[in-house]
Amino acid sequence: MTIIAVFRSRAQCLDYGERLKSHGVFAETVPAPKEAKIGCGLCVRFDARQFVRARAVLHTARYSAFKGFYKMEFTGGGVSVLPYYGG
Repeated sequence: MTIIAVFRSRAQCLDYGERLKSHGVFAETVPAPKEAKIGCGLCVRFDARQFVRARAVLHTARYSAFKGFYKMEFTGGGVSVLPYYGG
């Protein structure tokens, strides 16, 4: 499963992506899926198996523009984007 971190600020989104990489999390800063209809147009994408570490990295900085974590599921040729709280 793929998780995306969504921000209302492009600068904070880019910073978070770099912080994840510096903490050993393979992450990519990519355009936010249009199905999400949220955020600044960018998001940070990573594998759900890295969620605990990614959440911990999030708390090392004060991201006032953090919108939330979302899971992306690919079904029937489409993408669904739903809030993700871990688990």
